[in-house]
Amino acid sequence: MFLSHFAITKARPKDKPYKLADGNGLYLLVQPGGGKLWRFRYRFAGKENMLAFGVYPDVSLSDAREKRDQARKLLAAGIDPSSRRKTDKAAAFVAARNTFGAVADEVLANKEANDAAASTLDKNHWLLKELAAPLEKRPIAEITAAEILQLLKRIEVSGRRETARRLRGLIGSVFRYAIVTLRANGDPTVALHGALLAPKVQHRAAIVDERRLGGLMRAIDEYDGWPTVTAALKFTALTFARPGEVRGAKRAEFHLENAVWRIPEERTKMRKPHEVPLSRQSREVLQNIWSLSDNGELVFPSIRSNRKPLSENALNSALRRMGYTKEEVTAHGFRSSASTILHERGFAPHVIEAALAHQDENEVRRAYNRAQYWPERIQLMQAWADLLDEFQRAK
Repeated sequence: MFLSHFAITKARPKDKPYKLADGNGLYLLVQPGGGKLWRFRYRFAGKENMLAFGVYPDVSLSDAREKRDQARKLLAAGIDPSSRRKTDKAAAFVAARNTFGAVADEVLANKEANDAAASTLDKNHWLLKELAAPLEKRPIAEITAAEILQLLKRIEVSGRRETARRLRGLIGSVFRYAIVTLRANGDPTVALHGALLAPKVQHRAAIVDERRLGGLMRAIDEYDGWPTVTAALKFTALTFARPGEVRGAKRAEFHLENAVWRIPEERTKMRKPHEVPLSRQSREVLQNIWSLSDNGELVFPSIRSNRKPLSENALNSALRRMGYTKEEVTAHGFRSSASTILHERGFAPHVIEAALAHQDENEVRRAYNRAQYWPERIQLMQAWADLLDEFQRAK
């Protein structure tokens, strides 16, 4: 006699578990606590075995019968349903690890283990986990170039061309990692080279006219804002270091007796240590500001706390209060000012590039060129500081 929904709902618990058979090995096990569990008994290779099909009513009578029928088909084909279930679970586990999102998580974890900068990790996480979210649950081996292109084009159409290009490169790194870990056979982003529009280059505003740069240096010198802000602007102009490197500069990085500032790799854009020769003028800036950070490790601490660096916008805000718009100059623009003027005055390009901590785009040349041009850079930095004094005096 087959089970019915009425018989199942009317079944009451007893002191001991008991069975309600439905036929062909399927039965409902009624527990003393009231639980009703679907079970399927079968024999395979001369041995009796049992499969659990779930709990009623989560698994209905018709669902349980369908599961039984599928199991009987496997038995008829000489396959143990229990072994097949274990194989399917293992395959599902592997498939879950082979999604784009899972591989991307491993790539991000590797970057963190390799001490990537916090800002880089945040940016990569945003690109892979937010912008690439439509790919997250897709098996990575099944993702096509057309699928990725559709995602990138949506970003590109919104005006974020550079973001689209960066995401393509980062997605490519996920696929390359999947290839070496035997979870993908190819990188579909390779087919997308040339498929995206070139980014619109937005140069950071900078003053490259010597007379106008002299006027800016006078404005900084006369600025009556917070002393560390004024000092940081002067120091940025003199060293043409990246503003973030200046704002986060620590006292331990400076060796004033040797006139050198050693920026550790974790604070540089290229993730390589960079040494900056200190001109006489840059040392004077440090000596004038040094006592203000006696109780902390930062040379240019925040207005509110000597444990925090100046904010990212502090230097640019000061320039705005001096009357310079964002279209005229930014703190980062001092690098362009120095590069342009020094090139125009005939200083050696390779020495300028080394002073700017630029990385050679040619990988072979970069691998073999270990020269730091230190004596030439010492002369360059002093010459630049003297030029800034000259520009400032010439009204």
